[in-house]
Amino acid sequence: MAEQLALVIGGILGGLLLLLLTGVSCCLWRRFCATFTYEELPETPATAISAASSRQGDKRCQLHSRTQLSRPSGVPFMVPPSFQGRDWVPLHNKELSRAPQDPCLAPELLPHTSSGNLGDAGVVGTINPELYKFPEDTSETHFPDGCLGRLWFSVEYQQETEQLLVGLIKARLLQAPSETCSLLVKLHLLPDERRFLQSKTKCKTSSPQFDEHFIFQVSCKSVTQRVLKFSVYHVNRQRKHQLLGQVLFPLKNETLAGDCHHVFWRDLEAESLEPPSEFGDLQFCLSYNDYLNRLTVVVLRAKGLQLQEDRSVVSVFVKVSLMNQNKFVKSKKTSAVLGSVNPVYNETFSFKADATELDTASLSLTVLQSTEGDRSHPLGRVVVGPYMYTRGRELEHWDEMLSKPKELVKRWHALCGPTEP
Repeated sequence: MAEQLALVIGGILGGLLLLLLTGVSCCLWRRFCATFTYEELPETPATAISAASSRQGDKRCQLHSRTQLSRPSGVPFMVPPSFQGRDWVPLHNKELSRAPQDPCLAPELLPHTSSGNLGDAGVVGTINPELYKFPEDTSETHFPDGCLGRLWFSVEYQQETEQLLVGLIKARLLQAPSETCSLLVKLHLLPDERRFLQSKTKCKTSSPQFDEHFIFQVSCKSVTQRVLKFSVYHVNRQRKHQLLGQVLFPLKNETLAGDCHHVFWRDLEAESLEPPSEFGDLQFCLSYNDYLNRLTVVVLRAKGLQLQEDRSVVSVFVKVSLMNQNKFVKSKKTSAVLGSVNPVYNETFSFKADATELDTASLSLTVLQSTEGDRSHPLGRVVVGPYMYTRGRELEHWDEMLSKPKELVKRWHALCGPTEP
């Protein structure tokens, strides 16, 4: 009796479990069918193109030429403003469509636009020429007033062979005494002024094209302490050389970076005919930016320095100090140049100075020679500033800087003795 009762209860439970599984299966099947159920829309141009793309080229052309497609009235369509005024042909329901240029054009080459943003449609594949414009080279068209000429050259240093490769490219608008002039260029690697390399003579032109290459043998340790000097000469009928101008180009690390040659151009400068002063001369530029309140000093070069030959190390640098009411504010110094009485620097320094402080501020530039250890020996000094501190050319330089804001004003100044004020 107990066994029969157990069988009945088991059968009832099994039937309930079967009914539960059946119901769950039905629910899952309905959801599965609902996921893949869609309503087939009438044929549109997009579906026609996609269907035609799977056929061969000849059949595609025939189908396109014979079949006339229409858009259902329930789907809105508008012509973007950028497409108005083009060749359009009328279709059904007052719609417009652009006339196809080539009915056999491959569908993968046709422009694709999203159906949800027809108003932003644009021409696909157009080229914006502004993106491919190179910056205009004004080096041969813009020359400052009083320019003596311009020289183009290239510089490359090969560390493996320790060779400095210099390319003399061209010169433009040289101020020669006559149109039938003969021009040549001499190249020095300062501080060695005895040895030089010379270009070929170019006749009857004031804008010669050289395209010549020269090699200087110089070690890696001293190459950054050397200065390239280009001297442009006119050769007259008596074979005498008349200097037209020169270019001094310091060899810095940034100019020798990389394994490729770098092309530069520089304007020629006239050689100073004035004899050097007792303690030497220093050339630098001054500029003041009244918008940024920045005082800029560009230390260019010095000449005729009286070096202390008994020193074991001969290297010269310039210390630039900003003073206010004879009180020290800030100082900066150039890199040291080895063994030259005519060092070239071309280094720029900037100081923060308000316009209200310029009447009490001054700049002190001191030329020093390095000695053993961290010591240095002063060779000469020059101070530029307002009437409170300076007179003569130093005052004129300061006043000209203030009268020409944001312009570099360049001048030579005689150095005073290290013990003079």
